[in-house]
Amino acid sequence: MIVTLDTEKKTLSIEENGKRRELDLYSRESFLALTDQWIKIGWNEKYPYTFSWMGRPIIQIPDDIVRMQEAIYLIKPDVIIETGIAHGGTLVFYASLMKAFGRGRVIGVDIEIRPHNRAALEAHELFSCLTLIEGSSTAPDIVEKVKQLVNPGERVMVILDSCHTKAHVAAELMAYHSLVSVGSYIVATDGSMKDLYDVPRGKPEWKDDHPTAAALEFAASNPDFIVSPPHLGFNESGLGHYITHWPSAWLKRIR
Repeated sequence: MIVTLDTEKKTLSIEENGKRRELDLYSRESFLALTDQWIKIGWNEKYPYTFSWMGRPIIQIPDDIVRMQEAIYLIKPDVIIETGIAHGGTLVFYASLMKAFGRGRVIGVDIEIRPHNRAALEAHELFSCLTLIEGSSTAPDIVEKVKQLVNPGERVMVILDSCHTKAHVAAELMAYHSLVSVGSYIVATDGSMKDLYDVPRGKPEWKDDHPTAAALEFAASNPDFIVSPPHLGFNESGLGHYITHWPSAWLKRIR
């Protein structure tokens, strides 16, 4: 694909598969086309690695973090479960929202919580809102431990951000979906891998092996869930397209 941006003519030209399209540069179509390339280039340049939340690296783009905040405010879960801790930035982010609500807690699961990350989280102002569990997120004993930490009737949201292979995400979906409350979500993050397989830092196998594939297959075989991102609480732009690293990630429990 060849993309030509002409600021003098105010056009964006796209040549692909022997066909050429010329768009108004200041149009929705141009925005979407440039967004697709921005996501790929930004990920390759490690743009998500430039943000932190209350002192902890968060490794997400601001767009996804703000969208998650909108969803959490709408749902107001009692418990957020996240698989994949890394530096703990997203755990702290969720905990800060829980603190603002005056209730709730966050459970983080990771196959390895590195000592310096554990120490930083244990020293954090919001650690009282966190529970850390070390072990494979799909191991039966770990899944059972998480389930034991959720009380009957609590409103639960689950975010999957550990190993991003299709098989692992599929196993996590099966392990944790029963905890999700009606109207809440289980979110299979980082499906953008399907579009990043051909960038320098990507891997060819990501073209088919990614979280989005697991999410779509799960929704197709589980009628209690649909792929449905949270409604935009505010939108004066006319855009309905997210800038996101999480395509088709939001699995909403409808019954």
